[in-house]
Amino acid sequence: MSSSKTLRKLEVVSPVPADIDIANSVEPFHISEIANELNLTSNHYDLYGKYKAKVLLSVLDELEGSGDGYYVVVGGITPTPLGEGKSTTTVGLCQALGAFLDKKVVTCLRQPSQGPTFGIKGGAAGGGYSQVIPMDEFNLHLTGDIHAITAANNLLAAAIDTRIFHESAQSDKALLNRLCPPNKEGKRSFSDIMFRRLKKLGISKTRPEDLTPQEVKKFARLDIDPDSVTWRRVMDVNDRFLRKITIGQGPEEKGMVRETGFDISVASEIMAVLALTTSLADMRERLGKMVIGNSRAGDPVTADDLGVGGALTVLMKDAINPTLMQTLEGTPVLVHAGPFANIAHGNSSIVADKISLKLVGPGGFVVTEAGFGADIGAEKFMNIKCRYSGLIPQCAVIVATIRALKMHGGGPEVVAGKPLDHAYLTENVPLVEAGCVNLVRHIANTKAYGVNVVVAVNKFSTDTEAELNAVRNAALAAGAYDAVICTHHAHGGKGAVDLGLAVQKACENVTQPLKFLYPLEISIKEKIEAIARSYGASGVEYSQQAEKQIEMYSKQGFSGLPICMAKTQYSFSDNASKKGAPTGFVLPIRDVRASIGAGFIYPLVGTMSTMPGLPTRPCFYDIDLNTATGKVVGLS
Repeated sequence: MSSSKTLRKLEVVSPVPADIDIANSVEPFHISEIANELNLTSNHYDLYGKYKAKVLLSVLDELEGSGDGYYVVVGGITPTPLGEGKSTTTVGLCQALGAFLDKKVVTCLRQPSQGPTFGIKGGAAGGGYSQVIPMDEFNLHLTGDIHAITAANNLLAAAIDTRIFHESAQSDKALLNRLCPPNKEGKRSFSDIMFRRLKKLGISKTRPEDLTPQEVKKFARLDIDPDSVTWRRVMDVNDRFLRKITIGQGPEEKGMVRETGFDISVASEIMAVLALTTSLADMRERLGKMVIGNSRAGDPVTADDLGVGGALTVLMKDAINPTLMQTLEGTPVLVHAGPFANIAHGNSSIVADKISLKLVGPGGFVVTEAGFGADIGAEKFMNIKCRYSGLIPQCAVIVATIRALKMHGGGPEVVAGKPLDHAYLTENVPLVEAGCVNLVRHIANTKAYGVNVVVAVNKFSTDTEAELNAVRNAALAAGAYDAVICTHHAHGGKGAVDLGLAVQKACENVTQPLKFLYPLEISIKEKIEAIARSYGASGVEYSQQAEKQIEMYSKQGFSGLPICMAKTQYSFSDNASKKGAPTGFVLPIRDVRASIGAGFIYPLVGTMSTMPGLPTRPCFYDIDLNTATGKVVGLS
């Protein structure tokens, strides 16, 4: 690929300009040129403007017999407000592999949520000279996938409350008559989706009039227990005031008031389904199997029971196709799905990874990012994503910075808007060494899966040789395959060439098979406790509500699913202020929910919220449009 017309030589300047200014200074290639380099023809994708295209799943069918490239996952140390540059490293590594090391490479990233884009964290396109472009399109609506998820999620929410409303006022016979209205000839029939419920109930009859009164009741009355409904409405904005609301206060819904709330769209189970599905047919089944609550008899009620699984699939039919974009240096990127890692499983989609591995072929590289620290994103990548995909990574990259390690070593608190403390700007090797306990635990946890671990130290101008050597020595002593200093933020792919070479060697020298943290056959509690031990916990404490839910999900036959912990990203523990590598703490499980369609049980740890809030000074203060040029300004 080194001679490819789609590789672009970057003209870097120092100091590094703002991300949006760098992104706006580069004219992207037409996306068809990026597609051509991957041997994709116009039949393989749908254009969304000049710089984005949806790659169709038919590509996977066409390439079914061809070999896969190397599979690399990028995680990080436990995040701090100082930032570790995980997305930047993911992009920089790919720019190095494609533009400097002559490798076929595809970067697989999640679609950013509007929550952090307009809230506290900013965008997720990378940074400096290692970015996905157009940066503004990447960080905003992209191709509308999150909007599709929001629409589908809220259609299901409306269906739930409407069904409870109508059942409260109608007899069994009236319900059946309205569910199966007569056609012009006066004949009643079941719609196709209704046969799914009939089959589930063990009813083989094909005509509504043949049902006995008992069968009519079983079929037509879902009898949803309102207190058991776990399905919440969503929107892709950090709106803390929607965390707890009441619905049903209109005059026509008298007596139907119910307390519920909103989650952020990227925490929706539909987002998790999109990320974990393997085909259109698989997505249809997963959407239909999503459990929204229970009947009063304790039976799970699904989207297909409500008759809405097919409609959800229609709303999601374009969202299942990954979006093709490019880096600043013209290497290809597939953007798909965006589940949060502290709430959901924090990884881009299986279909994007599978398509990419076929497109790069043997000897090529697919680099995907797992959200937040490796205790969250990489753990879920291995135990959930790899279980469902069947894909095996050869290498895991763990990103660290000197500044963040100093904070884990007991450095002073960092407050947004205040100048950095002297400790972060001058040499302090003991502080760095103290903070390496965090990196060391992440290395040990990740190595246990059987993959080679390469540490990428994202270098800042204030870092000294002694500090960098301290991290490198600690990483190698902890069993890392290699530890490499990177300057891709300032220099683009050129600054990550050593990282690219280390990753290549790590991929070529795998000696173990992939090992999971826990077998699926053990109980829900045993799986939760295995993950808690990897955090450093001495035990787990379950609330009464958590105990009740675990018992119910086990009774309903869902105990064989993997676990997706919803936990703060800022600490191995449930306490965000506990930096480094805490041990001996008891992990509190407040509640346990189930994403049956996506295929996991998710415990809520401590005070973890599924709807973030905006800070006093959100990112949106800086975001505007230059009305003369039409360019977005202020995105970070």
